[in-house]
Amino acid sequence: MFASNIARRACRTNRPFRHCRFNHNQPTPNQNQESSRATHFGFQTVPEEQKESLVKNVFDSVASSYDLMNDAMSLGIHRLWKDELVSLLKPGARGPQKCIDVAGGTGDIALRILDHARERYADRETAVDVVDINGEMLREGFKRFKKTMYHNTPQIAFQEANAQALPTERFPDNTYDLYTIAFGIRNCTSIPDVLKEAHRVLKPGGTFACLEFSRVNNPLLSTVYDQYSFSIIPLLGTILAGDRASYQYLVESIRNFPPQPEFAQMIVDAGFTTGGMFEGKGGAWRDLTFGVAAIHTGVKV
Repeated sequence: MFASNIARRACRTNRPFRHCRFNHNQPTPNQNQESSRATHFGFQTVPEEQKESLVKNVFDSVASSYDLMNDAMSLGIHRLWKDELVSLLKPGARGPQKCIDVAGGTGDIALRILDHARERYADRETAVDVVDINGEMLREGFKRFKKTMYHNTPQIAFQEANAQALPTERFPDNTYDLYTIAFGIRNCTSIPDVLKEAHRVLKPGGTFACLEFSRVNNPLLSTVYDQYSFSIIPLLGTILAGDRASYQYLVESIRNFPPQPEFAQMIVDAGFTTGGMFEGKGGAWRDLTFGVAAIHTGVKV
């Protein structure tokens, strides 16, 4: 019922595709192959071939209020988490880098990367390819960058593509120094496929970095956060965006995402080298705000 409600609403609200200066391609044939396997869509179980369109409908609905959505889900702290991610990665510190920000449609991570490189290291050559499966999200990012000094420069490009199957003609092997994905990987049908593609497109020595909502380990804080997530966030979706169902899905998708150690092992299984299987300095991940979110990193060797 929940999935069908989202699908019906998205059909009503979908806007026609208007020309934008970013690359748009149809899904590759292997993306259209149907599978009999099932996966999660929030707390529901759906056929794998349906999840992509259901998630697309969610983000079609929330694209114009995406930052507002993240404010509601993190009490505004997501902005500090994104700053922490970019500060940790230090883009520009070792010279110009070629970066890819996946599921990055609204461009907020890309803008932070370019600003950090320019302001800290006087680097105006680092470049970011912003990739998203959702054209509505990319439109929001394109509008954001039109207000910046990076618009119409080689430093930024927007491309519509599936993180699980990046077209090799546009995303060749061993291309990027840095791969980032923030609050996006949990919405993908196959996390292992996303990680495999990240490993493929990174150069040897390149860094994979993921910022994602995660697990609060303190039982008391976890209970409080669950109460806020399941009671308040969907209500805020109704009040702020007139969209309870999409916000309900996003909360449920967080609870279905693997806990920190399990996700760290998935990164290792994809071929990356990480820190130890623990949190903090020297570890495979860094918890933010008691584990409400976490940054996972790995290096392609």
